[in-house]
Amino acid sequence: MRLADERAASGLGRKLAALLEPRDVITLSGPLSAGKTTLVRGMLEALGHKGEVPSPSFALVQPYEALKPPVWHVDLYRIKNMSELDELGLEDIREDGVLIVEWPEHAGPDAWPEALALSLEVAEDGSRALTAKVPASWEGRWPPR
Repeated sequence: MRLADERAASGLGRKLAALLEPRDVITLSGPLSAGKTTLVRGMLEALGHKGEVPSPSFALVQPYEALKPPVWHVDLYRIKNMSELDELGLEDIREDGVLIVEWPEHAGPDAWPEALALSLEVAEDGSRALTAKVPASWEGRWPPR
């Protein structure tokens, strides 16, 4: 899938928001400034979040518990040791909500095999190429319409 600009990335996020179910995991991979947080902002705005959506690079986990379903936006860029990941309690969070994870590769190759795994790459023309690994739980929901 090709995303022409930030508006398109945000629009895809809005479409994804309508498809979210409790216990869903979406992982977002790609280089810095590829549009991962822009896509998340679109999702959160569509779910009713008003206000800023900061990148959770320093906080690691940014909760949006008032949304339906509740969303936890996670950025694992600074994770260096798997024990740090255990301390975040991400599996407990998933019981009722949605987990959106940027930089999932920092959690290892076996983390979240059930996730809708999205990867963004910046093309020479500035657009974004999005690829998706779609698990069984997302069949019929992906691609969003």
